[in-house]
Amino acid sequence: DTIKIGKTYTLNNIYYRTNSADLDPSSAIVISEFAEFLKTNPSLKIEVRGHTDNVGDNKSNLALSTDRAFSVRDLLISKGIDEKRLLNFKGYGASLPVADNSTEAGRTKNRRTEFVILDK
Repeated sequence: DTIKIGKTYTLNNIYYRTNSADLDPSSAIVISEFAEFLKTNPSLKIEVRGHTDNVGDNKSNLALSTDRAFSVRDLLISKGIDEKRLLNFKGYGASLPVADNSTEAGRTKNRRTEFVILDK
């Protein structure tokens, strides 16, 4: 799969404590692997995007998703990724679901972290 500008990629197995931007320790492994990918592709510039399910109010979900994207950004920086490559971090709350929020399985899929290639 070739890397394409504008393409959205989902980081699987990124988990947070409930109603928190604190990453589950197991998520650090996934983010470390992603940092290694970025190190092997040093020209890539990305946006980190956070998403939530629809539980809770829109304002809280937007803030939570933004905080979660920021947590991932900070961890990438701590893993040696230059913050100049992390052009943006943004939370979308529950506004862009990829699955049905009426089921737990769907809500789980909607609680996700993505990155978009902005430049390469």
